[in-house]
Amino acid sequence: MFADSARVFIKSGNGGNGHVSFRRELYVPNGGPDGGDGGRGGDIIFVVDEGMNTLTNFRHVRKYVAKNGQEGGKRRCHGADADDLIIKVPPGTVIKDDETGKVIADMSGDNKREIILKGGRGGQGNMHYATATMQVPKYAQPGKPGRELWVRLELKVIADVGLIGFPNVGKSTLLSHVSNARPKIANYHFTTLNPELGVVDMGEGSSFVIADIPGLIEGASQGIGLGHAFLKHIERTKVFIHVVDAASVEGRDPIEDIRTINQELEAYDPKLLERPQVIAANKIDAIYEEEDSPVARLKETFEPQGIPVFPISAVSGRGLKELLSHVYEILQNLDPEPVIFEKEFEVDYPDDVTLPFTVNKEKEGLYTVEGPRIEKMLGYTNLDSEKGFAFFQKFLKDTGILKELENLGIQDGDTVRLYELEFDYYK
Repeated sequence: MFADSARVFIKSGNGGNGHVSFRRELYVPNGGPDGGDGGRGGDIIFVVDEGMNTLTNFRHVRKYVAKNGQEGGKRRCHGADADDLIIKVPPGTVIKDDETGKVIADMSGDNKREIILKGGRGGQGNMHYATATMQVPKYAQPGKPGRELWVRLELKVIADVGLIGFPNVGKSTLLSHVSNARPKIANYHFTTLNPELGVVDMGEGSSFVIADIPGLIEGASQGIGLGHAFLKHIERTKVFIHVVDAASVEGRDPIEDIRTINQELEAYDPKLLERPQVIAANKIDAIYEEEDSPVARLKETFEPQGIPVFPISAVSGRGLKELLSHVYEILQNLDPEPVIFEKEFEVDYPDDVTLPFTVNKEKEGLYTVEGPRIEKMLGYTNLDSEKGFAFFQKFLKDTGILKELENLGIQDGDTVRLYELEFDYYK
């Protein structure tokens, strides 16, 4: 069974406790403390497995807990670090915080390995606590606890082009004709439940990935039927091909079908309508009336909006070459990298909160913010994206940096410098 979402519990390992012990050797009657440090707890690491294409495994195992670090030992022996827990997922898996729905990591593109939860640090043994006034410390540091989280895994197909349309308009037939995919094809009055992917060979080593997105229905954006399950698979596609039954074999109006589906796309995410669209007017071999051509009506309605219409027959292959050539030309002018979902959620660790930073007024109109905590934040935040910058602004507010800048007298239009990054402050 194809599975494209799962809810699982993950927990990194606790750090091992530091050890309390004292040297007990012949001729050393009052040996000093020699308790060793505890080992580090195991991390939770997600890794892309190119051989996987569903999340079915997570329907059987929903709890993943890494092992704890070993306690420190006598004679300054360091406890063993625990092994990391590796969780394999298919490419295209988005990991979200289950409570907020915010993206923790997108396992796509070059991101093949991501530490989602770090294991707790091991505690220090009592050998670290000897002082001139406390020569027999009977205290060792406990290990830091691991972190736990419920996460939602969502598999969003990675395709350049998405075939969208109501059930039974010929998307599966079109996909099988133009690519290496072999979907099941029949005259069903319900939709395929699994997204199918195929590679379209354009010759001379050129190709693109096309996906048959399971058929949409009216109300899909509100979750009617399997609406949300279907719609999430179009979020990565760069070009949409509307496949419509131009012959109205089953009495459907192709113009209304396109309008309805675009309304569902807009309701789900208005930005989807900004992506290029092409209309594949299918089943032209079943059009027998010369007058009032449905293809002509489609062109009159949509081509003024910049949406070209291509009459095709997915069964005979008529018109497919022109359709694919046009889509390939569109793709040549778009970013070749897959659509990646930006990080929106960062797991808080007690140690991160204590990382220092400084806020200084260098001169009138210029302020600097520096420190390990700032470097860490800049390392995982993409400030070129809208969501990344919103995440950055929230960080400045939550950490109290904005408050400190205000206390130093910052005014609208003043410059704030964080290492190589500069921005103008406006309240």
